[in-house]
Amino acid sequence: MSRTSRLTARALTLAYEDRTVVDGLDLEIPDGRVTVIVGPNACGKSTLLRALGRLLKPRSGTVLLDGTELARIPGRQIARTVGVLPQSPTPPDGITVADLVARGRQPHQKWWQQWSEADERAVAEALEHTGTADLADRPVDELSGGQRQRVWIAMALAQETDLLLLDEPTTYLDIAHQVEVLDLVRRLNHGRGRTVVAVLHDLNQAARYADHLIAMKAGRIVAEGPPRDIVTAELVHEVFGLTSVIVPDPVTGSPLVVPGVPWQPAAAD
Repeated sequence: MSRTSRLTARALTLAYEDRTVVDGLDLEIPDGRVTVIVGPNACGKSTLLRALGRLLKPRSGTVLLDGTELARIPGRQIARTVGVLPQSPTPPDGITVADLVARGRQPHQKWWQQWSEADERAVAEALEHTGTADLADRPVDELSGGQRQRVWIAMALAQETDLLLLDEPTTYLDIAHQVEVLDLVRRLNHGRGRTVVAVLHDLNQAARYADHLIAMKAGRIVAEGPPRDIVTAELVHEVFGLTSVIVPDPVTGSPLVVPGVPWQPAAAD
């Protein structure tokens, strides 16, 4: 891989009780890029993201941050480096946008200094970059799905981490809000140089927004690399069991998956 990697996994095995989900996986996340993980349901993609964010302890193997095992790094130090947005987070009842985003500053605060000018600046910038400054005084539970997702991303941004992990950030959003959130992720990467790792369900969205694509099936990586290099009809069939045709996206030129049509009209008499 041409780029260095601060976040890596070696011989990683992940399990829930007796069910192994990921087995012996090796991975390097390219720095300064948007990496998207795709695959069918229950293939292990969200489980992998949780392990990368130290939300799940490996059964065996290890996740490394700057060459050090995550398990050996103090939690507060990790929170200053890796921001994690889990799938479908739930805000505390009645909390305002500003208060929720401010919670992203907790890893930087000290017991003798609970709030600082740096905290104020980070929160203001996070609200500005996500277009949520005008929502600051509103309760989070009154927002639309797209607004709420931007607020959660603002909270992660307020942590001022170099790495951002997003687990299905477009789930339950309509298509307009999905594009809104993914455009924001791309701007954060381009404008601020953050390394982003996201799990997405939509392969076409993944191919459009990813610099580096990881395709998973049954707990293993089937292929990884730039979308233009790896998204083929053969890969789509192997990973998703779907017959398709791959054409260039008319807007971006990225691979566009067009499902094959299994039904054909009867021939005319």
